[in-house]
Amino acid sequence: MCAFVASGRGLTPCIEFCMGQTRHSSSLRTVEALVAGIRQGDRASLARGITLVESTRSDHQQEARKLVSECIKIPRPCSLRIGLTGTPGVGKSTFIESLGMRLLQKGHRVSVLAVDPSSTRSGGSILGDKTRMQELSAASNAYVRPSPNRGSLGGVARNTLDSIILTEACGFDVCLVETVGVGQSETMVSDMVDMFVLLMQPGSGDELQGVKRGIMELADLVVVNKADGAMELAAKLTRSEIVNALHLMIPRRESWSPKVVRASAATGYNLDRVWSTVLHYFDKLEKSGEWDALRADQRRKWMWREVSHLLLARLDRNPASHKIAQLLEADVLNGSIPPGVAAEQIVSKFLSNP
Repeated sequence: MCAFVASGRGLTPCIEFCMGQTRHSSSLRTVEALVAGIRQGDRASLARGITLVESTRSDHQQEARKLVSECIKIPRPCSLRIGLTGTPGVGKSTFIESLGMRLLQKGHRVSVLAVDPSSTRSGGSILGDKTRMQELSAASNAYVRPSPNRGSLGGVARNTLDSIILTEACGFDVCLVETVGVGQSETMVSDMVDMFVLLMQPGSGDELQGVKRGIMELADLVVVNKADGAMELAAKLTRSEIVNALHLMIPRRESWSPKVVRASAATGYNLDRVWSTVLHYFDKLEKSGEWDALRADQRRKWMWREVSHLLLARLDRNPASHKIAQLLEADVLNGSIPPGVAAEQIVSKFLSNP
C-alpha cells in the first residue's frame, strides 16, 4: 500500500505521487528506447529523437538532454561535419542531393540537416528541402531532415548541434548542414561544423557584391555551381574573380588555404573533385592537430550560446522582471528613457529576484 494512504493523508497526494513516479519511469523508458534504436542505426528512432530535441516543452527538453547525453557516449568514428550556404537560387539542395548520392555509392552514410527559414509573423516554415531531395530522402543509407530555424540568427536552428550528435550516434559518417542562405548572421553555422562550403553561381560580379566579406572569410571551399553548358565560360571568369578576392583575405586555418572549384550538380561535372578537395582538407586538419582543437572550440561556443538562451528564457518567465519590463517598454516607446538604461534595470530586477 502506498505510504500516503497508510498514513491517512488522503488519496489525492497518493495519486499525484504515483503519477509523478509513472511519468518519470515512462520518460526513462522513452529515452532508453530511443538510445537503443539510434545505437542500432534505426532512422525512425533518430527522427523521433530529433523531434524531441526540437520540442519547446520543458518536459521534452529534459528528456532531450538525457538523450543527447547518452548518445554522445556512443563510440563512433569521427564524422565529417560540413556546412553549406549560398545565396537563394544557387542550387544548394540540388548540389547536396547530387553529392550525397555519390557519397552513398562510395559507401558513406549521409545525413542532411536542412534548416528552413521561419516566418517572423506566423512562425511557420515551408520545410520544402525534403521534397527537393526526393532521391536522397528515399535512400536507405541517407537521412534528410528539414527543420525550422524559428527565427534563430545564423541560419541554423538552435538545436542543430544536438541533431548532429544524434545523427552521428546513429552511424552517419557525413553530416551536411544546409543553411537558410547568406545573411549577416550566417556565420554561426561555422561554429558547429568542421568545414564551411560557400556555393556561388556563374556571372558573380554582382554575386560577389551580394556576399558579405565575413562569409567569404569563413569559407574553406568555394564551389562555383552550374558550371556547364552556356555558363561554362562565365563560371571560369567567376572562379578567377573569387580566387583574386580570396588572396586579399587571411586564411582562418594555419594548415589550409581556401580552394575554389567549378562544378555542376545537374551534370555531375567535377563533383568527384569537390569531394577529393574536402578529403584533402580534413587530411590537412587531422595531421596539423587542428581538428581536435576545432571540435573543442565548437563545444565551448555552443555551451555559451545555450547559456544565453536559457537566461533569456528564464528572464521572460520571471514575473517580477516581466512586470517591470512592460512598464519600461512603454517608457522606451515614448522616448523617456534610453533602451540601454531600460535593459539594465530589467536585468537588475531579474538578478535580485531570479
